[in-house]
Amino acid sequence: MMNNVYLLLGSNLGDSEFYIYQAKQCIESEVGMILQASSLYQTAAWGKINQPDFINQVVLVSSSWDPQQVLSKVLTIESQLDRKRTDKWGARTIDIDILFYNDDCVNDVNLVIPHPYLHQRSFTLIPLLEIAPNYMHPILAKTIGELYQEVSDDLVVQKLLEAGCHC
Repeated sequence: MMNNVYLLLGSNLGDSEFYIYQAKQCIESEVGMILQASSLYQTAAWGKINQPDFINQVVLVSSSWDPQQVLSKVLTIESQLDRKRTDKWGARTIDIDILFYNDDCVNDVNLVIPHPYLHQRSFTLIPLLEIAPNYMHPILAKTIGELYQEVSDDLVVQKLLEAGCHC
């Protein structure tokens, strides 16, 4: 059975657009086929603000792996792309968050799905809004569009590149 997995890709060190491009190549070879990709967006850092702006993108992946296997694979991809885990919400070459896995809810020590902060972050909701505006959050029972209307995060999220650009 194939599963729909929404992933958030983010980078704010080095050539961020290229790290995201590389991450997508690795996702396609290790996790599954990318069915949709949002545009790239630039946003000031969230959580820990004294660092470079982030470039973010949301992708929808069709995967045969279970949630823990997807997590293992994205952590391996992060490591391959020089992700260093030194401090929470710190600068990084690449970050890959699992936002949704079908309509499943997972609450393990090392994995929570849906992502626990996605409804609080404009930099997550805006790319999701682009590719899945009517997707229903399985816990909050609201669409991505409704969650975006309610978000209090006021960080500016600026579109950089249209969806489908692989530069």
